[in-house]
Amino acid sequence: MLQHLRWFQPAWRWCLAAVFVWSGVAKLKDPGGFAVIIDAFGLLPTPVCLPAATILAAGEVILGLALALSVRGAMTASAALLVLFILVLAHGIRMGLDIDCGCFGPRSPEQAAFHDLGSALRRDLVLLVLTILALLRPATGQGRNILKAKLFTRG
Repeated sequence: MLQHLRWFQPAWRWCLAAVFVWSGVAKLKDPGGFAVIIDAFGLLPTPVCLPAATILAAGEVILGLALALSVRGAMTASAALLVLFILVLAHGIRMGLDIDCGCFGPRSPEQAAFHDLGSALRRDLVLLVLTILALLRPATGQGRNILKAKLFTRG
């Protein structure tokens, strides 16, 4: 199906890596503000929101770096995280919340422009579909493990 698109998986992996690093760093700049957004969804007890915000933001940065370094399982983990985000956004829409999604931190231009969880949900669905396509079409292997080969070979 995607055999002629050998470039797709590595290119998408790098794009997704950039998205996760960017969003994670933005959230780490103001974990308290991000915790307020998490609390607004009403899924976690308030005292847990700040640690959850910090862990989630750091996890996004780590996942982004893992994607950039072609760590095995990183693409699957990113799909799982996107599913989590989609479920949280769907909950917010179902509850009728008029809040910022917090996708790119509490001070993102998206927050200033609108509080539309629906657009964030659509964006995450597109990211998930492209990630699933990349999982279905793994890289050819050429250049995939260059870093690993350089780190673990003697000589």
